[in-house]
Amino acid sequence: ATTPWRELPPFFRLIPAATLQRLYWSAMAEKMKMTRKGYDQLRKTIEHLKTTRREQISEDMGVAIADGDLRESAAYDQARMDQSENESRILQLEDQLENAHVIEEGSQDGVGLGARVMVRDASGREHRFEIVGTYEVDILKGKVSDQSPIGQALAGKREGDTVNVQMPRGKQDFKILEVIYDA
Repeated sequence: ATTPWRELPPFFRLIPAATLQRLYWSAMAEKMKMTRKGYDQLRKTIEHLKTTRREQISEDMGVAIADGDLRESAAYDQARMDQSENESRILQLEDQLENAHVIEEGSQDGVGLGARVMVRDASGREHRFEIVGTYEVDILKGKVSDQSPIGQALAGKREGDTVNVQMPRGKQDFKILEVIYDA
C-alpha cells in the first residue's frame, strides 16, 4: 500500500518525508478528547524525549564516533536508529498534543471523561474503570476509552443505572455502583 505523501509531484520530494507525513496527518486529524491528567502526562513525555532521551542518544553517538570507523560501527548505526525513532515519536506526540481537546473532569453530567466508575456484572463481580481519551488508554490499569463499547455505554449514566454493553462474547449487563471524579 502506498501512502499519499509518496504520490506527490517531484517538487515535494525535496521536503523531508517526516515533515510531509506530519503535515498530512495533522490535516487529517480531528480533535481528540483527553483528560487534563493525560494532557499533562503527554507534555511530560515529550519533554523527557526532547531532553533526557536526546542527551542519552547524543552520548551513545559520541561514544560510537570516538571508537573510530563509522562505516562498520553497529553502535553508531543503533544510535542513529534510536535518534530517528525518538524524533519520530516526538513528532507523533506533538501532533497528539496539538490535536488534543482537554475536557475538564467532572464537567459532564453523569459518567464522562475522567470518571472512575465501579460496576457490577451479572455474575456479581465488580470492575473498576477510568474513562479516558483515546490517546490515554491502558487496559492493564483499567483505563478505557470513551469511544470503546463500555465507554460509550456508560456515557452520561449515573449511579444505580444499568447499562447493556456489546462485548466480544455477547451482550453483558453492568450496574453502576459508583462514579467518582478526582477533585
